[in-house]
Amino acid sequence: MSEHAIEFLRGWIGEKVHCQHSPVKIDTQAETLARECAAKAAEEGILLEDIQEEVGDIKELIASRLEEAAEAEQETHPDKPSD
Repeated sequence: MSEHAIEFLRGWIGEKVHCQHSPVKIDTQAETLARECAAKAAEEGILLEDIQEEVGDIKELIASRLEEAAEAEQETHPDKPSD
């Protein structure tokens, strides 16, 4: 994957992927974000295939990041109820 594609993906995920507590919300949000990411990459002239060649399914990657964010939030605020 090109350096431009890597930088794009890192920046996009950092900007868009935030904590979701519910597994259903994570899956739905990951699907929505994957579509948004693919569209934004296309606007930037980055082929989705270039991204997927390096990271695989972007929906799965985003879902993983959402789960990590939810776990980190739970560790930081253990008394906060999950959605």
